[in-house]
Amino acid sequence: MTSGHDGRLGFVAGAARGAASFPARAAANVCRDRLEDAAEAVLAGPLPEEIVRSAVRHRVLQRMASELATDGALDALLSEALDGREAQAVVDRIVGSEAMQRALRDIMTSPEVRDALLDQTAGFSEEVVTALRARAAALDGRADRRRAVTPGPYAGIASRALAFAADAGICAALFLAVGGVATVAGWMVGGLRPEWLAGLLLTTGFAALSGCYFVLFWSTAGRTPGMHLLHISVAVAGSTGPLSIPRSVVRLAGLALAIVPLFGGFLPVLFDRRRRGIADMLAGTAVVYGWSPAGAAPTAAAPATAPSSR
Repeated sequence: MTSGHDGRLGFVAGAARGAASFPARAAANVCRDRLEDAAEAVLAGPLPEEIVRSAVRHRVLQRMASELATDGALDALLSEALDGREAQAVVDRIVGSEAMQRALRDIMTSPEVRDALLDQTAGFSEEVVTALRARAAALDGRADRRRAVTPGPYAGIASRALAFAADAGICAALFLAVGGVATVAGWMVGGLRPEWLAGLLLTTGFAALSGCYFVLFWSTAGRTPGMHLLHISVAVAGSTGPLSIPRSVVRLAGLALAIVPLFGGFLPVLFDRRRRGIADMLAGTAVVYGWSPAGAAPTAAAPATAPSSR
């Protein structure tokens, strides 16, 4: 009996509170509608544009950014934004997108990028080669033991040694390539027997390849690739062209004679007036610069003015 009575009293109290709060809710709804209408009317008028123009005129944004930068807050905000997972996800999506990959391919394969890379590579290579030539020419002068002889167009022992080392490396690389093919062919037929025969063939092959290399370039270009690197060439008196094949063969024989006694055949280069070695003395040639090192005479016409073989 008591619980039923209490329930009826609670219901009556709740109804009373709802009735009491109804006017307040109605008034709030009316005020909200009026505030929304007033805000819409303000935003539809010229006030927003005036506020923006005033902010621009008074440099409000600049002052805010300056204040944030001074306090370090701007850096903190940027760091927080960039270090966030959302920023990293956006960057990963952009980098991994097909459009970005296509743009990178177009840029890297463009003629402008290729030309720029070629220019940079060629310029750097030319600087290195020029410095190498200058150093070699300086060493030529220091090693020179000639007396009372003014510097001339004749290449010294340092330039010739560097050129010969480059040529020897090229010959070795060529021989390894050819020898690799020959080795595979020999392995397919069971190998060469006895072993001394294989060694003899390898030595003979390397000597033949090297001889053909030097004779070919001396008789066609007047210089080997190694000599071209140092910008020196083989010259004959009264001729602007390359050596003949017979003279090239004679010079090759002289080169072999100069190498056999521990390269002692190159020592005359240090003392000879025209910096000739045994190979030059036998073939009637001289090695001249194709450029003008410090103290040397112009060598553009060096082959035509090379000394006689007498």
